[in-house]
Amino acid sequence: MELYSTDRLAAARRAAADAGLDALLIGPSADLRYLTAYDAHALERLTLLVLPADGDATLIVPRLERPAAEAAVGDAVRLVDHEDGTDPYAIVQDLLGDRAKTVGLGDRLWAEQVLALRDALPDARQALAGAVLRGLRLRKSPAEVEALRRAGRAIDAVHERMGQWLRPGRTEAEVAADIAAGIREAGHATVEFTIVAAGPNGASPHHGVSDRVIAAGEPVVVDIGGKMPDGYCSDSTRTYCIGEPPADFAAYYAVLHEAQRAAVAAVRPGVSAESVDAAARDLIAAAGYGAQFLHRTGHGIGLDGHEDPYIVAGNAAPLEPGMAFSVEPGIYLAGRHGARIEDIVVCTDDGVERLNTIDTELVIL
Repeated sequence: MELYSTDRLAAARRAAADAGLDALLIGPSADLRYLTAYDAHALERLTLLVLPADGDATLIVPRLERPAAEAAVGDAVRLVDHEDGTDPYAIVQDLLGDRAKTVGLGDRLWAEQVLALRDALPDARQALAGAVLRGLRLRKSPAEVEALRRAGRAIDAVHERMGQWLRPGRTEAEVAADIAAGIREAGHATVEFTIVAAGPNGASPHHGVSDRVIAAGEPVVVDIGGKMPDGYCSDSTRTYCIGEPPADFAAYYAVLHEAQRAAVAAVRPGVSAESVDAAARDLIAAAGYGAQFLHRTGHGIGLDGHEDPYIVAGNAAPLEPGMAFSVEPGIYLAGRHGARIEDIVVCTDDGVERLNTIDTELVIL
């Protein structure tokens, strides 16, 4: 199965035309990599895909970046480079002229580039391209699902090594450094994040790491993820305890475990995203911890670590086969400890597949 295909460019052209856009202008981002396979650096020098709704794609790159762009896109996209000291926005003007009345700008373009494009195309109305590309990226192809499976297996392998690194007397930062090395050893190209949150730090969902020494008897939330060489992301959270857990922690971890399993089981085509959130949230609230569940139940994942669909109250959109997202409820007791369980799942034709397959029970080290 081919992961990157020129079919994506054709689909993007059709979607742009259907949305009333004359062209898409996409800078360095997951959107650019999705359309061209090029993982471009975000620089002050302009890199921009110009994709007319009725014409061929052109990728504008700085001259010094041309070899990397050529290696990624091959002959699928025409390349035009610009030298330092020249005006790359004039190239955009030459490509589109006054034919473009409405252009869709990549959601991740820098403000200075957006304003320069406004000057280069003064008669063109600007809109966000994300509204068009979101629909293409929302449902993963079989090749993309397989890429996410590989990412899931790779990050699972890191969690399976946690007993080597997580022990009393070490700091969160020391453990995180070992985890980062393990993420790369498991096949990731980059480490995107390593959250190691022990004791009271576990009550902060995005704590990160610190020089705090991990003590015996403490719960530790470990949320880790990376990006594979093909660009697709991993993300998985497990909660560990160094020795026997505190009684109050064990009690609410059992609630959390049930809630996470219920939310995964609720995933199937046609149900709303918010109903999956409710499957976890209602159980946690009924146990008296509703106020301690501080965030949505999940986020989409693919070439971005966070993308549509979002599994949150208020999102009534129905799930469809190919949608991939996290299911990660948490309970956080400020000043004491916290817990989160996270799997990446994909909605299938008749239900759900967990892409993280290791156990979700509390791991006592």
